[in-house]
This record gives sequence, structure tokens and C-alpha cells, in this order.
Amino acid sequence: MSILIDEKTRLLIQGITGGEGSFHARRCIEYGTNVVAGMTPGRGGTKVEGVNVFNTVEAAIRETGANVCMIFVPPAAAADAILEAADAGIPLIVCITEGIPVLDMVTVHRYLKDKSARLIGPNCPGLISPGKCKVGIMAGDIHMQGNVGVVSRSGTLTYETVAQLTGLGIGQSTCVGIGGDPLPGTSFVDILKLFQEDSETRAIVLIGEIGGTLEQEAAQYIKEKTTKPVVAFVAGATAPPGRRMGHAGAIISGSTGRAQDKISALSVAGAIIVHHPAEIGITLKKTLK
Repeated sequence: MSILIDEKTRLLIQGITGGEGSFHARRCIEYGTNVVAGMTPGRGGTKVEGVNVFNTVEAAIRETGANVCMIFVPPAAAADAILEAADAGIPLIVCITEGIPVLDMVTVHRYLKDKSARLIGPNCPGLISPGKCKVGIMAGDIHMQGNVGVVSRSGTLTYETVAQLTGLGIGQSTCVGIGGDPLPGTSFVDILKLFQEDSETRAIVLIGEIGGTLEQEAAQYIKEKTTKPVVAFVAGATAPPGRRMGHAGAIISGSTGRAQDKISALSVAGAIIVHHPAEIGITLKKTLK
């Protein structure tokens, strides 16, 4: 099985008329994703990559039955794009946009509390259920259908991990990039719950990084609820305090944000710790034997 997206996904792309939106719309279509609509205000009635473009998300849903939305709009407009999708009733919103102001995301989080929509991202690569559906910017050809779930704060490390797994003949059920911003819409725990409930996901790879407490929260869930093996890697062990490393959320601003504290929490919870990203695939292979 897979989580969140599959062959039944009907994808709407906000910002499809832009360079990034049109490029990745084409890549998703080529992978086999059912891209049913695009949305850019003022561009309704046109087509991009053969996909009809609408002026509003509401109109796109009404005409096409879209049930997942992927967002490629500039940072200043991205929060409004998320709110419009949620208000229109889209159950899964994937925001690729990087650089959204934190205060804008505070507003988004407050609004989504009263909605049934799930937000993946922002500042994320999206997600893919190999062989079924791709909603994101990752290269589809490095993935292989299987039964290992991958969840990560880092897009680049997700690609590295997936390439290792596929090279070793280990397929993936779904790979989810939750994003590297301080206020992600979906946490490690949210995805771990879905993998735990998925009968065909046999094992999980978790890739964390410095900053915040998401990994410690994941550790608590793993300790209390997860019955499947979890292989974990935390990036940023040598990062200096107070300096942002790559992602907006990757900054050590307190003792809980340090890599070693996250590693310790995950280890105590029973996760199998990997200390170098090149060892993720082989460690998982040994675990599955």
C-alpha cells in the first residue's frame, strides 16, 4: 500500500503557469500522476502541458474533482494559496515554496486547526508513492515500489537515501519530505502514525536535522506506539550553535535542538541510529534480514 497519495489522486497545481510550476507539472504527468487542473488568477481558460487552467481553486475542484493541491507560487503569496486551497475543501495540500515568512505560517496553522486539510511543507520536496503517484519535485526514476516508508526534513538526503535503497533492491511504500521550515504543516509523528497503520509498510527510515523538537517528539511516539523497525539519521552533528545551516528551521537555539540530543532520544526509543548518511541503505538491509 501507500499513504496519502496513490492512483486515485487527482492533482491540482497552483502556479502551473510559472516556470517551476509548468516544469514540474510535466514531470508529474510523465511519471503517471493524474494532473487534472492548474490554477493561476487571470489565466483561466488557458492550458499548460495540456492541463486546463482555472482562475480559482474552487472552480478547479468543481470542474475536475481535484483532491490534492501542489503549490508553486512566490513566498509572498504562498500563505494565501494554502488558505484558498483549504477553504475550497482540498484534503491534502503540498506546498513546495521556500521562504514563506514565519508569521504568515503562524496564520496558516491557526486557520488549519478548524479545517480537515493536511498540509505537507512548506519548503519541501513533496511526496511520492513509487509506481503510483508523484506530487513533488523529486526525480521519479530513483524510486522503486516496495514496503519501506521514508520521512525526512531534508530533500537532498531523501534522494540520497532512496537511491541507496533502490540500488540495494529495497523498494519504498511512500517517501514524504515534511520540509525544513520552523513550522511545518505535518510532523514526523503524523507520518509515523500513517506508516504504523499501513499494513504493507514493513520498516521506516527517518531523517532529521538540528533545530526544533520534532525528532524528540518522534522518539516518544516510536517508543510508545511503533512496532516496526525505524532506522534514523540526524544531520548537523558538527553545526555551531546560533548559525542557521541550510533550512530555516536548522538552527540550534537551545539544548533540545542539538543533534546529539535528538540522536540520544531516538536511540533510547529503540530506533537504529546511523551516524553517516552513506550507511542508511546498508543498515536498513541488515535490519530487514
